[in-house]
Amino acid sequence: MLNDILYKSIKIILLSLTSYMLLRTVLHRPSLPRSRLIQMAAHLSNGAVNGSSNGGASLQDLPKSNVFTSNLPPDPQYKTPSASHNAPREDLGPRMVKGALYTFVRPEETSDPELIDVSPAAMRDIGLRPGEEETAEFKALVAGNKIYWDPSSEKGVYPWAQCYGGYQFGSWAGQLGDGRAISLFESTNPTTKVRYEIQLKGAGRTPYSRFADGKAVLRSSIREFIVSEALNALHIPTTRALSLTLAPKSHVRRERIEPGAIVARFAQSWLRIGTFDLLRARGDRKLIRQLATYVAENVYSGWTSLPSVLPESASSTSSSTINPTRDVPPEKIEGEPPGEENRFTRLYREIVRRNAITVAWWQAYAFTNGVLNTDNTSLLGLSLDFGPFAFLDNFDPSYTPNHDDHALRYSYRNQPSVIWWNLVRLGESFGELIGAGAKVDDESFIKGGVSKDFAPELIKRAETIIERVGEEYKAVFLAEYTRLMRKRFGLVSENAKDFDELFSEALDTLEALELDFNHFFRRLSDIEVADLGTEEQRRSMAGKFFHKEGVTGLGNNEKKARTRLAAWLERWRARVVEDWGDDGDEKRKVEMKKVNPKFIPRSWILDELIQRVEHDKEREVIGQVMEMALNPFNDEWETGDREQEERFCGDVPRKNRQMMCSCSS
Repeated sequence: MLNDILYKSIKIILLSLTSYMLLRTVLHRPSLPRSRLIQMAAHLSNGAVNGSSNGGASLQDLPKSNVFTSNLPPDPQYKTPSASHNAPREDLGPRMVKGALYTFVRPEETSDPELIDVSPAAMRDIGLRPGEEETAEFKALVAGNKIYWDPSSEKGVYPWAQCYGGYQFGSWAGQLGDGRAISLFESTNPTTKVRYEIQLKGAGRTPYSRFADGKAVLRSSIREFIVSEALNALHIPTTRALSLTLAPKSHVRRERIEPGAIVARFAQSWLRIGTFDLLRARGDRKLIRQLATYVAENVYSGWTSLPSVLPESASSTSSSTINPTRDVPPEKIEGEPPGEENRFTRLYREIVRRNAITVAWWQAYAFTNGVLNTDNTSLLGLSLDFGPFAFLDNFDPSYTPNHDDHALRYSYRNQPSVIWWNLVRLGESFGELIGAGAKVDDESFIKGGVSKDFAPELIKRAETIIERVGEEYKAVFLAEYTRLMRKRFGLVSENAKDFDELFSEALDTLEALELDFNHFFRRLSDIEVADLGTEEQRRSMAGKFFHKEGVTGLGNNEKKARTRLAAWLERWRARVVEDWGDDGDEKRKVEMKKVNPKFIPRSWILDELIQRVEHDKEREVIGQVMEMALNPFNDEWETGDREQEERFCGDVPRKNRQMMCSCSS
């Protein structure tokens, strides 16, 4: 069944190529590339806590920049911060914006804001000193009531909202953009030198709000605040959340009237596939090239940081697949006709690889995003824009947390293939650049576009490259997924039989017996091989994985369930002894608990949290759940409520399993 989930869902990856739409629109008018400012390379992480020393900085002293708005074209209606700042706030509402990647726009002010909680891990990683969250300056900033721009001197950094489009549920949705998110500035951690774009979600209307109000409700803000930090603590690449602020005077209409809130969040970049989608739909080849160059030089660490073409012999187990050659000179052309690769191909490959790795982490930890539109797919491979997400409870590959996803497009099973579908859309946007090969810097190509005679060669090259990168996507995904699952099962060595005999059979069993996915791995971490020596012992140990109500699932009974689990435990025991010996349990258990969390922010916990914060006016519980989310592998925490800790880590109430929610937030 694991093969079914992975291989069957991934089969449709390359089928996407048959609908590849290179040059289906009219060739674009000639243009010259815009010059760029000096490179400011970002030092990228993969979701792990970065850390900081020296106590951190104050908000005032934290280094701030605006590399994004300094290098890319603004909304022509408000070309400068002053033009936007002097306009009435209500004039900055929805409209079409062309020839631009952002609009200067300030947050709407929030009356009587209440700072509910902050993430101490986020404070540390940004580089803020402990206690800074107690200052009036911090509270005003994260509520949208302060910006670091002086209208009298016109110095500082003025906030902005990004312009992008996207395919939603497979259909083109046109211009979307940051409809309620406003970036305040870029900060650089003084110690780690990592640069983040600090953004407020729920900060008011922008030109990209369409028919919406630019607000966010407390319900969805609590969910995003917790899950962003939980994913990071699990080492899953993700955007982050700094703080949660209640807007008590903001009454937001969704399915009902709800209280408003603002999440201060941050990422090394908020650029997404949808950013290129919109430029391609509008035929803006000049801006596609400019943005691609910006991404390589200012989001990634420069052209030489990008991966080289893989050897033809590379497979999912090859070292070159996991760690490809880099440090390729920007001007170098690699490969043979018809698939010669230029620097833009290497950029495309890096974006593809990062997303393959992130999807592998999602699948290994059963995280389901719920809305994997192209405008929710990061160019850095980050988990992005959390709506109806969930972690699986019982292992059900067809589960989707989105109750509007009737076709199960964004189900857990389909995540690998739908992300590749999105990446093919990016390939279409990059089509001219990667298809041009060695001619990508020819003045005739830059100014005049694709000639009629050159078009067939360009299309053939682009299709060849995208197909090749598609194979790499599969290889990277499977390599990373296998590596993660090996660690979760407590294995050290590679064994080709593990995929079918251990991994696949375990997931088949979890699905058939309706067992909890993440509980299975944590409980497996505690088992000692000495307790699995006989059939009787293995059958007895099988009960460790059952729900409180016993065995469930169509056609199952306790005898059959114990027999099936006992057979799997016998095979697992043999592999563990092979890797660790008969006396390696203590070391193995320690290693397994490092990768198998005790706490996961499940949907039922978040629902209870929302109820207690919104309706019961509790506040302390947010910090308690955040403490658990930031330390998911602990056996216990210092929340002051041991009974609650165990309840949140225990069996999911039967009526609360596999919950679903809407996209409204």
